[in-house]
Amino acid sequence: MTVLVITGTGTEVGKTVTTAAVAAAAVAAGRSVAVLKPAQTGVLPGEAGDADEVVRLAGAVTAVELARYPEPLAPATAARRAGLAPVGPAEVAEAAGKLAADHDLVLVEGAGGLLVRFDDEGGTLADAARLLGAPVVVVASAGLGTLNTTELTARELRFRQLELLGVVIGSWPDEPDLAARCNVVDLPVVAGVPLLGALPGGVGRLSPASFRSGAGGWLAPGLGGSWDVEAFTAECQRF
Repeated sequence: MTVLVITGTGTEVGKTVTTAAVAAAAVAAGRSVAVLKPAQTGVLPGEAGDADEVVRLAGAVTAVELARYPEPLAPATAARRAGLAPVGPAEVAEAAGKLAADHDLVLVEGAGGLLVRFDDEGGTLADAARLLGAPVVVVASAGLGTLNTTELTARELRFRQLELLGVVIGSWPDEPDLAARCNVVDLPVVAGVPLLGALPGGVGRLSPASFRSGAGGWLAPGLGGSWDVEAFTAECQRF
């Protein structure tokens, strides 16, 4: 696996910290890593974006951002309102391919969910994944409502004949409620793929050193970590 696409079931589900954790685990294993953010929205010039945050948390990672738009909107809308050129799936695939020539792992982090539009022609992260032939990891929330959005995302990936590698819970609460605990069992069922990790809530606020030392313990072996999904699931059922 040279290129991995990381998408979410929506906004604010933990895509960036998940990307950073995968990057940190890979760096710890001695792999060279690049993170590609096709379209960064809601961030002004000179401010740190998602790719910068991955570097801050994960360490020695190459960061590339193809476009930046100031308003916190879907990339196509933000580009149009700013009078700036949009980024299309072909540009994303080309950039990821170039990074893959010089890195062991390239992580492509989307904006929002799978079908958020990059351009007015309807290009999406799913289209970029198809051009790359890359597997996709879906980052989902823990609580009520996540089953619907996760299953819809998984169905769309299968409809497009894209490989769904697994699901990561992007922010696991300190005190999970009944819905969150049940969702640990139900998420892999509705998605049809295994859980590949659960990041504790707030890990993005850890020091970089603490984040890097903990990253492997939040991810399953399929993402380069040591997280035990069976033990985690069993613990969640003790209620």
